Amino acid sequence: MTTRVAAVTGGIGGLGTAICKALARDGCSVVAADLGGDPARIARFEREVDGLDIRFMALDVSDFDACGAFVREVQSRFGSLDVIVNNAGITRDSTLRKMTHAQWQALLDVNLGSAFNLCRHAIDGMLERGFGRIVNISSISGQTGNFGQTNYAAAKAGLHGFTMSLARETAGRGITVNSVSPGYIATPMTAAMPEHVREKIVATIPAGRMGTPEDIARAVAFL
Repeated sequence: MTTRVAAVTGGIGGLGTAICKALARDGCSVVAADLGGDPARIARFEREVDGLDIRFMALDVSDFDACGAFVREVQSRFGSLDVIVNNAGITRDSTLRKMTHAQWQALLDVNLGSAFNLCRHAIDGMLERGFGRIVNISSISGQTGNFGQTNYAAAKAGLHGFTMSLARETAGRGITVNSVSPGYIATPMTAAMPEHVREKIVATIPAGRMGTPEDIARAVAFL
C-alpha cells in the first residue's frame, strides 16, 4: 500500500502529538506543523516521537501564504499530501464586554482561518489524485457555547460548518471531510485552569474523568 502523507497542525502538544503518533503507527508518514520559536519544546517533541515516521516543520497556520509554501514543500519532499488534521488552536478567553478586537481576531485566524489556509492550498492536489482525508478538530463548545468564550465557540462552530460544506463539495471525488468535537481533554491547556474549575468540570462528565489525547487520536486515525 502506498504510504499516506499526513500533516497535523498544532502537532507539538498534548493532543497534536498523540494524533501524530497514532497516524504514524497506522503507517502514515507524518509532518507535525507548529510554531518554531521554542527549540527546547521541539527537542522534547522529537525525543517523544523518536523511532516513528514523524518530522517537525515550522509553520504559522494563520499565514495564508506560509500555508501555501508549506503544502508545496510537503508535496515536493514526499510526493503528495493525503491527510490533513486541522488541530491548531489557541484560547483568548474573556467575556464579550471586555474582549478586545485583537483577542477576537487572533483566535479566529488560528482556530478557523488556519483550516481554510491549509485546505485551500491542498485541495487541488487531493482532487487530482482522487484521494484525501481531512479531519478538523472542533469542540463541544461550538455546539453548547461556554462562558467567556464567544470567540472560541464561534470559531469551533464555524469549523464544523466548514467541515460539512467542504464534505459536500468533495465526497464524490474520493475526499472525506470530518470534524471531531471533543469535550474537555487532559492537556496543558486544561491543566492551566484553576483546580476548583477542573473539579467542577469533571463532576459534570458521566465517565468521571476528562478525556485523554489518546482517546481523540484513535478517533482521528479511524477517520
